[in-house]
Amino acid sequence: MSERTKYDIKIQNVVAVASLDQEMDLIAIMKVFGNVEYRPKRFPGLVFRLKQPKTATLIFGNGKMVCTGAKSGKIARSAVMKVVRELRKEGFIIRGSPKIDVVNVVGTADVGDKVDLEAASDILGNSMYEPEQFPGLIYRMKEPKVVILIFRSGKLVLTGGKSEDQLNEAAEKMVSILIENELIY
Repeated sequence: MSERTKYDIKIQNVVAVASLDQEMDLIAIMKVFGNVEYRPKRFPGLVFRLKQPKTATLIFGNGKMVCTGAKSGKIARSAVMKVVRELRKEGFIIRGSPKIDVVNVVGTADVGDKVDLEAASDILGNSMYEPEQFPGLIYRMKEPKVVILIFRSGKLVLTGGKSEDQLNEAAEKMVSILIENELIY
């Protein structure tokens, strides 16, 4: 099981938040851009979709932004900056540069074999397994602070990390715990 490739992380989504530190006129933005969606009665944010990088950035009236769909922190930051450039290009005055923080990285991995979830739920603390509700065991790792969904197939979904490195560390730690406790078969 020491083959690292068996549980390399595949990043599925990166969520970044940003703040423009100023109010934004979402109706004016909607009137200028065709690639946005804004229905204030249903949701208070404007959705600004980019084709490259393929992301969606929510913009709120208070200047807060949330970018989703990126495959890395670098791509998320690039998407937010592209949205800001597009706004500026169309005459929207934006003072300064947004402060951008990655707040959630979601990835998947595979331990390479099946996992005994019943035994895992008995052995692992900080976990919940109710197969009639959800087919995976939910494990809340304390360090790094990552939530891991473990499926019988050996597939893992890791979420809540702030970086790809945190997810890799969590996956390595999780696989070690599963091996130590003879939960992989």
